[in-house]
Amino acid sequence: MPRTSPSSATVSPAASSRERPAPDGLCAVHQPNLFPRLTTLAKLFAADYWIVLEDVQFTRRDYQHRARIADLDDPAHQRWLTIPTRLPSGRSTLIRDALIDDAALAGRRTAGMLRQHYGSSPHWPALARALDPVTDAFTTGRTATVAEVSTRCLLGLLGWRGQILASSDLPTRSGRSERLADLATATGARAYLCGTGGMTYLDPAPFAAQNITVTPFQAPATGIWSCGRRLSALWALATLGPESVTARFHTLAAAHRPMLEAVARPRPPQTHAAYR
Repeated sequence: MPRTSPSSATVSPAASSRERPAPDGLCAVHQPNLFPRLTTLAKLFAADYWIVLEDVQFTRRDYQHRARIADLDDPAHQRWLTIPTRLPSGRSTLIRDALIDDAALAGRRTAGMLRQHYGSSPHWPALARALDPVTDAFTTGRTATVAEVSTRCLLGLLGWRGQILASSDLPTRSGRSERLADLATATGARAYLCGTGGMTYLDPAPFAAQNITVTPFQAPATGIWSCGRRLSALWALATLGPESVTARFHTLAAAHRPMLEAVARPRPPQTHAAYR
C-alpha cells in the first residue's frame, strides 16, 4: 500500500495552514500518538512547530496505536482504546509502515467507543465534528496516519496555528540527540521543547552547537493535569470543553516561552517540500 499523507485532506487549521509561524520560536519533536495524552497535546500546543517523528521503530507498549480513555464522570475508571496493528517487518517496522488490521472494523469500533464514553457530554457535538476526519483516516490502512490525524484534529479544535513537518522529509545525522538537534534546526526555531522523558537522555551539546536552547516542558500535577500523563486529552475536552482547555493550554504555553535573544542568527535553507 503506498504511503498516504494526511495532508491530502484538510482536517484542521493546524493541518491546512501554510503560514509560517514567527521565526525564532519553539520546536517539538514527537511520535504520532493516538488521541494524545493531555500533557503531550499541551507540549505540542506550546510549540510553533511539531515535527512528526514517524521514521523510528514502532513500539507496541507506547501510545502510537492506543490511547487510555476514561468514563466521563469517573476519570479513575479507564480502559485502552487500541487500533489492532500488524508490523510487516516485525519489530523493526517503522511507525509510518505499521498497518491496521481490518481498518473498516477498527474505525467503527473506535467511533463507537468514543461515543459511548463521551456522547453524553454537552461538548460532544463540537468534539465529534472535530474528530470526523479521524474516521476518514482509517481508509488509508495506516496506524500512523490515524494517530497523526487524531492529533491534528485536537490541535485544530484548540486553535493551534503552528506548522507540522515530517521527520523523514528532513536531512539529519544518525545520533539520537544530533538528529533531534538537526530537526529543530530545520525549522529555524530558537528553542527545543523537551518532555520529561526526553530530558533523561538528551545531550544538550548538539543543540548548543546550533544555538538552540533546550527548554524542559513541565505540566502541573494537580487538577486536570493529575492524570494528564496517562489519560487521553479527550476526557478533559469532553469534561471542560475546548474553550476551557484552550485557556489552560495558553497559560501553560506562556510559562514555557523562553526569553529569546533579540539578535538574529542565520538559518539553514528550507524547502517547501518538507511542509505537510
